[in-house]
Amino acid sequence: MEKHRCGWCKGDALYEAYHDEEWGSPVKDDAVLFEFLVLETFQAGLSWITILRKRENFRKAFDNFDYKKIVAYEEDKIQDLLQDAGIIRNKLKVRATVSNASAFLKIQDEYGSFSNYIWSFVDHTQIKNSVENYKTAPATTPLSDTFSKDLKKRGFKFVGSTVVYAFMQAVGMVNDHEMSCFRFNEV
Repeated sequence: MEKHRCGWCKGDALYEAYHDEEWGSPVKDDAVLFEFLVLETFQAGLSWITILRKRENFRKAFDNFDYKKIVAYEEDKIQDLLQDAGIIRNKLKVRATVSNASAFLKIQDEYGSFSNYIWSFVDHTQIKNSVENYKTAPATTPLSDTFSKDLKKRGFKFVGSTVVYAFMQAVGMVNDHEMSCFRFNEV
């Protein structure tokens, strides 16, 4: 018997695997959180499937999303990234990734971990929404507005409310699986 999935992922094996194994699962690991933050910032203005198809290229290009290495990127590395056809070669987003790594480290110093910081926005408990159809899920919420403003205040770039809400969905801060989806009660 086929599992019922959220409508947004149906018909593409990569999308379905991402949906089934990752999307909406609570993430507390800072390395994984930084990866999602980078990918979501690059996704701004593009489709998520475009980013998923380039995910392994991003991993190689950005030293497996090692923020301690990325923060030290110099101009020659940035120029190399801007020539890498395997990733999205947006100069502002590449540079934002480097500056976001610095802001990420500052939050770790202040909160003990980036995870402690982000999960404090939801009282360290996943918000479980009642989405009947993925098309009715919000793109932003007052909470993502607040979270976005705080990230920007701390020096992050490409973290508008829509990007932040997508990040919150991806890392399981909110559960926006359709209620009829088999993952709704799993995450």
